[in-house]
Amino acid sequence: MQTSKVIRLDDFIAGWIGGTSSVVVGHPLDTVKTRLQAGKGYKNTLHCVLTIYRKETVAGFFKGMSFPLASITVYNSVVFGFFSNTQRLISKYRYGDGRHPCSMLDLTVASMLTGLVSVGLGAPVDLVKIRLQMQTQTVLAENLHFAGNMPNGTNIPLRSVSIPSQRLYRGPIHCISSILQTEGLQGLYRGAGAMILRDVPGYALYFIPYSIFCNLLKPDATSSPHPCSIWLAGGLAGSISWVTATPADVVKSRIQADALRQRKYKGILHCIIHSYRTEGAQVFFRGASVNAIRGFPMSATMFLTYELSLQFFRSL
Repeated sequence: MQTSKVIRLDDFIAGWIGGTSSVVVGHPLDTVKTRLQAGKGYKNTLHCVLTIYRKETVAGFFKGMSFPLASITVYNSVVFGFFSNTQRLISKYRYGDGRHPCSMLDLTVASMLTGLVSVGLGAPVDLVKIRLQMQTQTVLAENLHFAGNMPNGTNIPLRSVSIPSQRLYRGPIHCISSILQTEGLQGLYRGAGAMILRDVPGYALYFIPYSIFCNLLKPDATSSPHPCSIWLAGGLAGSISWVTATPADVVKSRIQADALRQRKYKGILHCIIHSYRTEGAQVFFRGASVNAIRGFPMSATMFLTYELSLQFFRSL
């Protein structure tokens, strides 16, 4: 078998298609997750959802989606293409045949390498997305402080207080150029260390459970999994991965959102210690329920669309 047949481009194309569908499905809950983790003033998930809807309408849930839609599609293309081709390269190297089934160790190595490589593209994407999602949060926090501190003690409803032109960024391109001007290229990779801590084990707990569930749900060892089995296995894998990654995700979100206000965190360790001292251990599981709920439909859609696209391309 030639190396040219080990490296396949259809995995990248199928990953791109799957990424598009997963962004549309998951972005509203991603906005809620980011606000819960890095924002202030939200009592719980439901309160966060209702607050966003009341203050920003439905459009608030899709804030910052244009950039992920354009970039996360490429990101997922790289992730799924790299993972699948790495599996085949490992099988080619270890067993002499790229089609040989991977062992659990092979899957672990391929998925952890995928997590490491993904940070190179994913860190700037996540940073821009979070900065755009958190813009309104800063304004609302300022309005709340203003409304509660009138000299004459007047109780002004939060909804009536408005501070226009407080947006730091007009859109994703302006956000990127502003970060480059004020923080340099390294500014786009703020939080990358925390993202490595999240994604290296996170992708192992993403692809391995998916593979296990697919095998368990197959009627026999020789048959391909049914689309319903792919959907279920992908959803369960997504929930498992995201819930276990929540502590590192909280740290990453806080570090990446930090530059919107005065710089609070010096680094990963300082963020962990400061968050623990001020808010307790429970802060590291903030947004875990949203991650579990959001992770299921996003990953179910991602894997199903990826697998069906792959089947289509390989049937041509």
